[in-house]
Order: sequence, then structure tokens, then C-alpha cells
Amino acid sequence: MRHLIRLMQRTAVLALGAFAVWLIVFVIFRVAHQRLPWIIALSATYLAGAYLVLPYAVRMGLKILHRKHVPRYTMTGDGLPGDPVNVALVGDLTQLRAAFAAAGWTGADPLGFKSSWLMVWAFLFNKPYPTAPFSSLYLFGRSQDIGFQQAIGDSPRQRHHVRFWAKSLAETQAQVTSPRFWLNKDRPDENARVIWLGAGTRDTGFSLTRLTFQITHATDSDTNQERSFIIEALTAHGMIGDAMLYKAGHHLPANVNHYITDGDVAVAELAGLNTDRK
Repeated sequence: MRHLIRLMQRTAVLALGAFAVWLIVFVIFRVAHQRLPWIIALSATYLAGAYLVLPYAVRMGLKILHRKHVPRYTMTGDGLPGDPVNVALVGDLTQLRAAFAAAGWTGADPLGFKSSWLMVWAFLFNKPYPTAPFSSLYLFGRSQDIGFQQAIGDSPRQRHHVRFWAKSLAETQAQVTSPRFWLNKDRPDENARVIWLGAGTRDTGFSLTRLTFQITHATDSDTNQERSFIIEALTAHGMIGDAMLYKAGHHLPANVNHYITDGDVAVAELAGLNTDRK
């Protein structure tokens, strides 16, 4: 029965994908081509397919395949799988900022029209932008609470970066593998001592996203290596204690993203406890 259900799920996803392609090629492009010059029609078809039809088809496919799975990765604004969760640090916001500042990492400018334009300009002309903004990824029903980055050379096209989401310590490490932990949207006080769940990756250039072909930063596929880089950088500056590896949720579904990940989250205590906390 289990294999039959799995076969039915995959058949449904295949049919959904075929319908999405048919809709893009034989409906959207045909209608656009009848009314617009072919280059504009092709551009309009790309935008509709990459940013509307394919994201919706992928979201529906994931719901069919993984309805009862606990997410172990962030989500994009379109509801598609984003970066894997691979780091967790325990402490308050002051400690977190101090730790990355000591390791030579900087924060990110708020995402907006001005910062986005500056990022595009820096990216096109390969000009330094050490506080470049992050796109929004989502975990616990909200975008990242804070993020840090470290440029690789002077190019804005390559950087180490990590996004963090705060989670109350009332939900212990033993609950990390439970749906309640990942689906609870409550946000703790920013001055509290919390667990910061992080998704760290390394940007390497320019690419198109898989499945939807949206324009984005290219990222190195080995997030295990990036996790090690972050932990080693903080350890070298004495900003964290010993890190332990824990499993969190389920593995990334095959063919959804290009990441290589063992499913482990490196958990460590931030150094320099704030003794002034009440």
C-alpha cells in the first residue's frame, strides 16, 4: 500500500508538471504571440512561467509529496524550498552580533528599493558592497530576524552569508525534531536568551533557480562545508563553545534544490554571557 501511494503521488506530480509546461507553451505564449511582437511575447511568457506558473506547480507538488514532513529548510517568498538550516547558536542578540563582528562579518542593509538598486549596480559592475541586502527567506512563518555576511575578495558576487531566526529556549533541543517546534510562529523577545536557527550558504555568482528559472545568486552546493566554515570562524575567535551536531527534520526532497547536505545542524553556545540580564 505504501508503494502504491508513493506511485500515485509521483504520477500526480508528473501530471502537474506536464500541465504547467503545456499551460506556458501552448496557452500563455500562444496568446501573447498573437498580440505582441515575438521578443516581448517570449519575455512575458518567461516572467509568467518563472514567477507565477512554475512556483505554484512546485508548491503543489511539494504538498502532494511531503504533506506530513517536518521542514528542515527555509522557504522562499513563493513557498519554494530555500537554504537548508545548518547552524544553531544559543544566546542573546548582543552576543550574536558581537560574535560575528569579532569574526569579521558584517550585517546586511534592509532590503528595499535603494539597497536593491545598489546591489544590482555592484553586481553588474563588480563593485564592493560589504553590507549588501539579503533576499527574504522564511522559517516559522516569518522572514529572517537578522543576517551576517563576509565578502570573498572585493566582489559582491561572492560572499559567505547566514540568516538567523530566533526561537524560544522553552522549546528544548529534544523538540527540534517535532512538528510543533518548526510550525510554531511565536517570536521571542529580541533581548531574551534564545536559540538562533541559521541557514548558512556561500554565494558564488549568478544563476537561475531550478524548476522556476528565476534570477538569483548562485550558491555553492556544499552547505556542510559552509556550516564548518561558520563554526570554525566563530571558534577561532573564542566566540562559541564546543559545537555538537543534531538532526533536524527530514532531508531535502530530491531534485528540489541543488544542495548537498547531511541534515545535521551544528549547535553551540555563544560566549560572553550578558550578566546584566534580569
